[in-house]
Amino acid sequence: MDIFKVSATALEAQRVRMNTIASNMANAQTTKTEAGGPYIRKDVVFSTLPINSKPSGKLEGVRVREIVEDNKPPITVYDPGHPDADENGYVSMPNINVIEEMVNMMMALRAYEANVRAFNVSKGMFQKALELGRV
Repeated sequence: MDIFKVSATALEAQRVRMNTIASNMANAQTTKTEAGGPYIRKDVVFSTLPINSKPSGKLEGVRVREIVEDNKPPITVYDPGHPDADENGYVSMPNINVIEEMVNMMMALRAYEANVRAFNVSKGMFQKALELGRV
């Protein structure tokens, strides 16, 4: 049954990744946050997670180790009419490339779907094994 734990950890990790990407996209034009500056892009860092298994083998799942802020500087745009423009008319915009975020979202979605398929295949194998036991 540990295979279900592996798939479940991967599903949870990809869910967090998709939520983080969605937050980045939603804030792509946010020029002022509670911290005072523009929104800073965030990224998810994964690591392995040991799954309790039989002594004969070691299984590892996935966990979110941390959510880190991108260290790229904000993008400055000349817009003197913007309420957040500095004295020279420049606005600091988030360092978010929406196209890159969409690609990341598609990759996270594909990984999520692959883990759902792995979960369902494992479930089907267990069901077939149970049917063999009834015969």
